This record gives sequence, structure tokens and C-alpha cells, in this order.
Amino acid sequence: MASRDGSGRRVKPAGGPELLWWYFMRISGLVLVFLALGHLCITHLINNVEAVNYRFVANRWADPRTGVLWRLWDLTMINLAVLHGFNGLREVLDEYITRPGRRVVLHTLIWSAAAALIGIGTYAILLFRADKRYIERFETANPALVRSQSPTPSTSAPAPVAARTPQRP
Repeated sequence: MASRDGSGRRVKPAGGPELLWWYFMRISGLVLVFLALGHLCITHLINNVEAVNYRFVANRWADPRTGVLWRLWDLTMINLAVLHGFNGLREVLDEYITRPGRRVVLHTLIWSAAAALIGIGTYAILLFRADKRYIERFETANPALVRSQSPTPSTSAPAPVAARTPQRP
């Protein structure tokens, strides 16, 4: 835990794992600002908010040219956010919980929850497969919405996921 100087500011740790976490918090915070602003801009400003749905994400992640980049972007953002948030929680609670036994329990709970969320997020992003039947039902039920989201003939957009995703057994 970093100590405080006379003005109440936290002092950079002298070394060890706390120094690594200190640097991680600063670097991950900066990276998260750019990832989150990029996500906000691309998902909510460039694209109509009403168009962002399951089909939108499925098409974006299934694109053969950029799908891997989108998945890496989302994976980096969610994993950095979880690590950054849970480490911040650990640092705050370490200031109030001083007994070593309670800290061990607290750290175990914090890092177990963080590992579970990172595992779930990584699983969902990397192993995502579009549900072809769901997309077809969605397109059938919302023809006006699908037409309004379709690219104009002058743009060369990839085929919808439903057209190129192999059917699961």
C-alpha cells in the first residue's frame, strides 16, 4: 500500500508488486480512455444507436477482414476495465482493512471475482458464434429496420452473418 506525504497525496511505492500495480493503474487508465472513447464514437456516434443490436455485433465480429480486430478491441477493453476496477477496489479497501487475515480473505474474494468476470468475458468474446436462425427471425420480423440498416449499393459491405456463418450441429 502506498503511503501518503504531508499534503495527503499518495506517494509512488518504492518497489515490489505495489510499484507494478501503481504503473499498471496509470497505463491502463490511459489505454481505457482511448478504448472507451473509440467505442463510444464508433458504436454510438458513427452508427445510429437504434442500429446497435445483436445483428450489428454479430456482423462486426464475423467480418473476415476486421472481425479479429473488433474482438481484440472488445477483449482488451473488458479485461483492462475489470483488472483496473478490481485493483482500484483492492487499493481503497486496503486503506481501511488493516488486519492481515482479513486482507487475505478480501484479496482472495476480489481476485476470484475478477478472474471469473475475465473468464466469462473472454469466453463470450472469443467463442461467440452468430445464431443464424435468430438473425433470420429478426430480419423477417423487422424488414423496415433491416432495410434502413443495409448499406447503400455503392458501398462494399460484407455479406450478413446469416449468409456466411456455417450452421452448428
